[in-house]
Formats: sequence, C-alpha cells, structure tokens
Amino acid sequence: MTLSKFAVNGKRCPTCHNIIDNCKLVTEECRKKLLQLKETYYPIEIDPHLTMEEKYPFIVEWYFKSHTLLVEQRLQKDKLPEVVRESDVCLREGYEQFFDRLLQHSVPMFIFSAGLGDVLEEIIRQAGVYHANVKVVSNFMDFDDNGVLKGFKGELIHVYNKHDGALRNTEYFKQLKDNGNIILLGDSLGDLNMADGVPNVENILKIGFLNDKVEERLEKYMDSYDIVLVKDETLEVPNSILQKIL
Repeated sequence: MTLSKFAVNGKRCPTCHNIIDNCKLVTEECRKKLLQLKETYYPIEIDPHLTMEEKYPFIVEWYFKSHTLLVEQRLQKDKLPEVVRESDVCLREGYEQFFDRLLQHSVPMFIFSAGLGDVLEEIIRQAGVYHANVKVVSNFMDFDDNGVLKGFKGELIHVYNKHDGALRNTEYFKQLKDNGNIILLGDSLGDLNMADGVPNVENILKIGFLNDKVEERLEKYMDSYDIVLVKDETLEVPNSILQKIL
C-alpha cells in the first residue's frame, strides 16, 4: 500500500491481493477461506513485538496458502482488466504528477511489490501512468495456453524478503549504474532493503508511509526511515522533493 491509498474516508482500500479475493471470479467459499487467512496472518505481519525473522515463516505460509486457493479458482487472464475497473483501488493523490515528472526527466522507476504483478500492472495501466521508465517486479501469475491461472512464476516475493528479490535484480540495477541517488518509498520495515543490489549508491532518502497501528509502530519507523508520513494518502512530500531536485 505504498503507491495506492490505504483508506478513503475511513474505509480500507484493497491491495492487489484483496482485489482478486473480493472479485466475482472467486467463489464465496474461497473468499471466506482467504479472509480467514488474512485474519490469522495480518496481525502477525504488523505485530511490533515480533522480529522480521520471527514473522518470516508465517508470511510465507500465508502467501503459499492464498496462492494455492487462487490457482484452484482457475482465474482467467482476460477478466483481470474488468476486475480492476470494478474494484475500489485508488492511487495516492498526486500520482500523475509523480509518474509524469519521473518520465519527463528520464528517471527510472522500479516498483517492487509483494502483491500480484498482473493486477498492479493493470492498475497503473488503467491510471495511464505505466510509462516506459517503469519496471515492475512482483508475483506474476502463470497462465496456461487458454489463459487460465495454473500457478505463479519465479520465486515468491513477500513483504520480508525484498532484500533477496533486490539482489536477484542486480543485472537490471547495473543498467542504473549512473543513477547514484535513490528515493525509496515504502510502507513496511521490510521495504527498507529494496535498494540492496544497486551499485554506486551515493545518496538514498527513505520515505515511509505508516498506515496502520501507528502508536505501536511509530518509534521503529522513525528509527528506520528518514521521513515518516503518518496516515498520509498523498504523494505530496515525494512530489515536493522531486520538484526541488529535478
């Protein structure tokens, strides 16, 4: 929930996984099972008293179980655009200015998501900001010749292994060897390592969006990020920074 809003008028906005979980392509029985998984594992994900190492196996278990359920639903690839259009997903205010400014100045934008890559790409495509400078690394669905979901491609990316995922994209990062300055936007402590593997980093500014369990987690976020934005549903701060430096 970094580029998309966490909530609007007090109502939670869907993540990429939520969009699929709640869509008409999923049976009611499957939806209940997915909700049970969320109610079991989400409190663990945001528990400030557990270390990332302690959370790790639970998060892997959550993703494995939920992805298995989705495969059983035999989702159709050609239905994804409609599913995204009918969802309540909403990018943060100022997203057009953010994406367009980066494109205008030929700044590479690397989106590292623990969500569903196919859904994320469709979101930014429908928003009109899937520009040539944008690269998405996420959990991409694997469809058979008939466009039916049969599994997921590559290794699992979840909120606490983005460090490993970053290192696996070292070849891509080598293309950015002349880009020594990085602005990292994240909404979890696991996002802090997304820039690992980028060569020749001179400066890195880490901006954290703290959306949930603010009181319990604020101190850790303040210790880890350079800037912490509490329940800020906009990209106003990143846009202001880009306006100054570009």
